[in-house]
Amino acid sequence: MDPESTRLRDLALSDTGFVFDPLTGHTFTVNLTGQLALRCLKDGLSPEATARRLTEEFESDKNTDPVRDVQDFVLQLRDCGLLE
Repeated sequence: MDPESTRLRDLALSDTGFVFDPLTGHTFTVNLTGQLALRCLKDGLSPEATARRLTEEFESDKNTDPVRDVQDFVLQLRDCGLLE
């Protein structure tokens, strides 16, 4: 298991979008889309598979690119120190 997936799996995620990082004690909040994306990534799904899951669960407009959106979310997780 790589360190990134271990770090994600250790995050606590509530049904209200509250995220707790037990390693640092930092807390974050995510919206419903972020909750599902984070759960998918925690389960080991790729960004592409996560994007497919999001499009199954949520309506999206024609001008959005779900894969790019998930990749941007992964970059935000990296910026927060949750991924390397």
